[in-house]
Amino acid sequence: MNASFRFLEPGEGQILSDAIRAAYGDTYDLAWVYDSERVSARLADGTYISCVAETPGGELLCHAGLSRTHRDDAVGHSGQAVTTPAARGHHLFTQTKQHLMDRAHREGMAGMYSEATAAHPYSQRANVQLGAMETGFLLGWIPASVDNDAADAGAASGRRRRQSAALFYSKLADGRDRPVHAPTRHRAIVERTIHACRLRGSPCEPEPGAEAPERTRFDLELHPDHGLAVLTVHEPGADLEPALAAERHHHFHHGLDAIYFDLPLDHPATALTSGHLERLGVSYAGIFPNSRADGDVIRFQSLHRVRISADDVAVASEHGQEILDYVLADLPQA
Repeated sequence: MNASFRFLEPGEGQILSDAIRAAYGDTYDLAWVYDSERVSARLADGTYISCVAETPGGELLCHAGLSRTHRDDAVGHSGQAVTTPAARGHHLFTQTKQHLMDRAHREGMAGMYSEATAAHPYSQRANVQLGAMETGFLLGWIPASVDNDAADAGAASGRRRRQSAALFYSKLADGRDRPVHAPTRHRAIVERTIHACRLRGSPCEPEPGAEAPERTRFDLELHPDHGLAVLTVHEPGADLEPALAAERHHHFHHGLDAIYFDLPLDHPATALTSGHLERLGVSYAGIFPNSRADGDVIRFQSLHRVRISADDVAVASEHGQEILDYVLADLPQA
């Protein structure tokens, strides 16, 4: 297919807004993508990079975006993937994302992370072809209300329900060397993931006699329209178990389907949380760089009235299968 690639300029935010609406209707989980002025402002201040593939006549074929909290962030989040029906089967998404990765590399970024639907392996394969590696699986991450190809496939078979997503990391350059304080139970899978992704994390043991602070500091990000919440722990404390249990009980009681808990891997107290996590009954999801935590996090998940089986989750590589097997095996037994 004859296509040209370029990056959107400030003032072209409407192109993204129109593309998202055409692909997802009103179900996409970021409100700012529907506001062309907000998109244009982010393009102008460098916190968003938007790459498109177009026909010779200027019609959109494919889009991929990269979000940053600050324009000098070392790691960004890749998302807003749109491929029009006319472009499917021509590997345009892979080419578009490659242009995005090349731009990020030129700007000195260390890497980018993204989620890909696990309802089918196709978008995962595109990431693998670009050198990305799976770092986890977010079970039940995509609500049944999201209007996309994966959800439509489930609806056609009478199985319209929450879908899962694979976490990917694309390394662009060496980042800073940093400590990794994983809980004892999950230390081996964290170390294998770090090695597979060629990250510069150094697994560390807590100092002898180390203790967690008295209080847990955290923020909660609610997405009630998507039936989920993300709780980001900035400092795990001695009260981690009751603090997280109270939040989970409250939000599950008010109808959420899933809560994801992020703990900072650069904080020594995270290595001391194994007992808390066991008693909470949360399960391992993976690791990834999280801008809300100013570094890498280990993510856990807790599902409410959501049943996930191996048949619900597709993978695109042997490494991905190893991660998925671990994630599924760590689910609480019914």
